[in-house]
Amino acid sequence: MRPGVQRPSGGTYLRLVGLGAAVGVPAALVAAAFLSLVHQLQHWLWHDLPDALGGDAPQWYLVLLLPVCGALIVLGARLLLPGDGGHLPLDGLSTKPTPPRHVPGVALAALGTLGFGAVLGPEAPVIALGSAVGVAVSRLYRSAGEQGTAILSNAGSFSAISALFGGPIVAGMLLVEGGVGIGAALLPALLPGLVAAAIGYLIFIGLDHWPGLGAPGLAVPDLPRYEGTHIYDLLIAIAVGATAAVVVAAVHRLGGRVARIGARPLVLAGGAAVGALALVGDALGADPQDVLFSGQNSIATVVETDSTQLVLVLLATKFLAYGISLGCGFRGGPIFPAIFLGVALAALAVVWFDTSPTLAIAVGASAAMAAQTRLLFSPLIFAALLVGTAGTDAVPAAALASATAWLAISRLQPAPAPDQPAPTRSAPSPDR
Repeated sequence: MRPGVQRPSGGTYLRLVGLGAAVGVPAALVAAAFLSLVHQLQHWLWHDLPDALGGDAPQWYLVLLLPVCGALIVLGARLLLPGDGGHLPLDGLSTKPTPPRHVPGVALAALGTLGFGAVLGPEAPVIALGSAVGVAVSRLYRSAGEQGTAILSNAGSFSAISALFGGPIVAGMLLVEGGVGIGAALLPALLPGLVAAAIGYLIFIGLDHWPGLGAPGLAVPDLPRYEGTHIYDLLIAIAVGATAAVVVAAVHRLGGRVARIGARPLVLAGGAAVGALALVGDALGADPQDVLFSGQNSIATVVETDSTQLVLVLLATKFLAYGISLGCGFRGGPIFPAIFLGVALAALAVVWFDTSPTLAIAVGASAAMAAQTRLLFSPLIFAALLVGTAGTDAVPAAALASATAWLAISRLQPAPAPDQPAPTRSAPSPDR
């Protein structure tokens, strides 16, 4: 919640908590439906279509043209529908309430981005769609006012994000860390959001005899158990944390330079560049689909790579494709591609020093997410969920990586003071 929004008092607040619980289920259902649609679109475009064209893998012309087709969809959504397709991913995750009339543009732009191979994640559109559900409910409850709208918008967002991040634990920690500036009013102001995240997640895990839709699994499967923390593992964690911060800062600078060009049709050139980078990766031995997309499903692949050259190819091509996707006009979230880069950095330690791949995932994910979000505890919890019980002993190293990355990014990119406006960009406002 934004620090300037105070919680309503008395019976109004209790009703908003109840409405937060009611928002949780539809917001989670919307998120689940959207994520399922993205998955089906990716499968059709990148598996069924190449198969129908007679190939075992996407043909080179599909790798090049599908991101351009996605860019056309994004451009159409931004030009023809209200809301500019959502906010610029270079600016991080938006906490502003999403008007329901922006939903078609946000959803279409996100599908054009995520389904067609641009290097962004689903978290930003998922948050926006959940927020729109909360805003719609607040309009049914006419006495909610601006404060109630902000509270229910947050409730919808965090119910939706719990569907993506594997439950209300990460969502709740994001609430707490994101709202820490509120001070003593923090917990009462965020309670409806936490209730919504918890209630919404029940549709996945089930209730009583109803089995639910099935909980989304974050844990990387078949990881070897990491047992016992070693001094050299802690040194690797520090090195990965510092390097991840440098890489994230550099990719932001690249995205910023692309964004300063400002022209909306730039997204078409961006799509072509992303496809071309995937072809470069393919020519150098990488799977082009590991260069494309958010990288969420390629984490296990990169830590299993036993070639320094191949890891560096993935790092370089993903870095460039991510920076271009951040700034050229695609719409999506910035977290998962950053996590992939962090894990790829840690994968070099697997190749060079025979480090545990489980440790590499834990420290790489925690460090990169901390550098991208400027949060400390949410990245650590997310990394722990990624490695599951196989990586329980890797959590101290992940904490050290997260802390190092946070300190380094704070020096490399000092956050603006709370009373300073965000830098103005050429891209139009999502509230147009």
